Order: sequence, then C-alpha cells, then structure tokens
Amino acid sequence: MKPKDIEKAKARAFEFLRKARIVLTREEKDNIEVLDLGLSDFRHVGLQLVVYENNDRYCAKELILLPRQICPEHRHPPIDHRNAGKQETFRCRWGEVYLYVAGDRTPKPAARVPSRHKRYMTVWHEIVLRPGDQFTIPADALHWFQAGGKGAVVSEFSSTSTDERDIFTDPHIRRVP
Repeated sequence: MKPKDIEKAKARAFEFLRKARIVLTREEKDNIEVLDLGLSDFRHVGLQLVVYENNDRYCAKELILLPRQICPEHRHPPIDHRNAGKQETFRCRWGEVYLYVAGDRTPKPAARVPSRHKRYMTVWHEIVLRPGDQFTIPADALHWFQAGGKGAVVSEFSSTSTDERDIFTDPHIRRVP
C-alpha cells in the first residue's frame, strides 16, 4: 500500500472508533496498524488494528473493518506443549460483523465474498455480532469474519497474540503491516 492509502485507512479507522465512542491516546492513534495481507485488495480483504496490550498472559485490541471488509480465514495454532494457541473473545462495539466458524453451514450467509477469495473460505457457520454481542473462538479453530455495510469495530480479548504465527487458508496471504 502507498503511504497516502495507509493514512486514509487510518483516518477512516479513527472515524469508526469515534462512532463506537472509543477514545484513543495520541500514541494509539498514530500506531493504528493497517494490514493489506499482501493481496493488494485492501478494499475487500484487510484489517486495521489498535493493540492496547499484548504480553505473555493476555492481549487486548480493537479490530476495525471497513464496509464489507474481510479478515480472511485463519487459525491460531499451538505454540508448544503448554500453549494450545490463542483463544479470543470478540465483542462487537459498533456496526455489524458476520463471523464464520466450523459447524452446520448457514443456508443463506450474509457475507459477500469476491469470487477470487471464496475458495479459501471453508467454514460457513454464521454468527452475527451486533453491538454488545460477543463470541469466544477456541484456540486453533478456523474462523473468518466480514463487516456489514457500515463497517465495524470489534474488541478482541485473548490469550497472548502471536499473529505472525497465524495460519491462513489462502497461501498467498502474508501477515505484514
């Protein structure tokens, strides 16, 4: 992504955080992470992050999705024999999020996935999150999510985040800011 595109994405993310009434410090605002995931299709697939805390016990962050933006299918694998991988709880703060996990396929899912990305989405059990709703995803479980038409802000509370170790179903994805 070009620097001007990154700045536009950060400004939009900050606008959504304001709508969710989430206050950031100047440092947090400056450090909003914009993820293109190496696909050069940020409008459809990507994510903006604010990490408040990530230590050896827990992690807290905000996930900001533009309208209909997708965080693609992935899982958080085991780290070692004592750590089963990241378990995370998503709590919707603003907008609407369509979360997909293993289970019975939802007959008419709300997600709209561009055809070039659809083959990499293998779990289709839909959980709709609206402000105040939350859902916990177990460690090492495949999942993906998409914002509704207005975009979304989701708070994530999890065990330690090692996002660089995430395994994406799409082999073309690169987890680099």
